[in-house]
Amino acid sequence: MHYYKELLIWEKSMLLVEKVYQLMKLMPDDEKFGLVSQIKRCAISIPSNIAEGAGRNSNKEFKHFLSIANGSTTELETQLFLIIRLELIKRENVNSLIDLCNEIRKMNFSLQKRIEKS
Repeated sequence: MHYYKELLIWEKSMLLVEKVYQLMKLMPDDEKFGLVSQIKRCAISIPSNIAEGAGRNSNKEFKHFLSIANGSTTELETQLFLIIRLELIKRENVNSLIDLCNEIRKMNFSLQKRIEKS
């Protein structure tokens, strides 16, 4: 079992959730139950899956949940690109979140490789 609270990837993912929630305040009200809801769920899924995997009994299971978290990271990034393309929020307000998604994805791959070796 791993201690998820000590994992930098979990901490960065929690920061990403906070930033997503702040950004979603800029979204139009008519997207509240559409994209906003989907984006928030997707962001929450990232640290949640990291924590769930860390709490499992094997490295194989942990790696599986890291893979799910990686999928959620890619999904979130796609949704962020979508709100830019739809001109719902300006790119300069979204770029730091996209950068954080990239950083988390790289950390995820690195952690998965370390798990494979152990």
